[in-house]
Amino acid sequence: MIKGILTIIVCTICILSNAQFDSKDEKRSNYRPGLMWFYSGIRPEKSKHDDVRKYDRLIIDVTYNDWIGDNDLFENHWASIGMNTSLMFDIPLTGRNTVSLGIGVAYQYVNIRHDNKLVIDDAEHTTIYTPKDKYDMFDKSIFSGNSFSMPLELRFRTKNTKHFKFHVGGKIGYQANMLSKRVLLQDGHTERNKRFGFPDENKLLYSAHVRIGIRNWALFGSYNFNTLFSNSNSTQLNLIQLGLSVSLF
Repeated sequence: MIKGILTIIVCTICILSNAQFDSKDEKRSNYRPGLMWFYSGIRPEKSKHDDVRKYDRLIIDVTYNDWIGDNDLFENHWASIGMNTSLMFDIPLTGRNTVSLGIGVAYQYVNIRHDNKLVIDDAEHTTIYTPKDKYDMFDKSIFSGNSFSMPLELRFRTKNTKHFKFHVGGKIGYQANMLSKRVLLQDGHTERNKRFGFPDENKLLYSAHVRIGIRNWALFGSYNFNTLFSNSNSTQLNLIQLGLSVSLF
């Protein structure tokens, strides 16, 4: 019984360690995480090249968040800072990995300080964006949200280690939540009024993005094709992100 179990375990390890192939059809572990960068399974690697390296597998985008549509771009506060985190497979399409396919999962946090009003009508299922007037007592207003998605990228890079790279891709995902917050400063005290959820928030998101940079660093841009609010009578706003990407491994 014990010998049978050990045999199954050994066979499983051998299969897993040789289950993934590179573009030369050499048996090796292509999807090595950072701590296992040079692990290649039980058998030693056989390659005509030093190594078919993987890049851009854990990416963090620090972004300026804005929207466009019924509202003009760059009218919001500069402190509208958000973040994306992407965990990706880098799948080589050429021998030296100059062209590859990136696919994985991503998390997105959006934060927009607009200092105006999002007027929510639960009865009509609408959300209207409007400038505040002199009678509004709040000091600032913030919109934020969290979402999860599946990105897909086509990646181009030069051969050397400090390579130039260009990524173009898109993602489709789910908007987990949205939040509207107003901050009121009165008599030395800070009051925060929060509203979780919108009656017409768009749960489906789909976007296109690009990255252009060198090795671990890149400029990042993204545009959401879906509007934040699904009701046609609501203010039509499409999310835009501009920022800097860093690839940790």
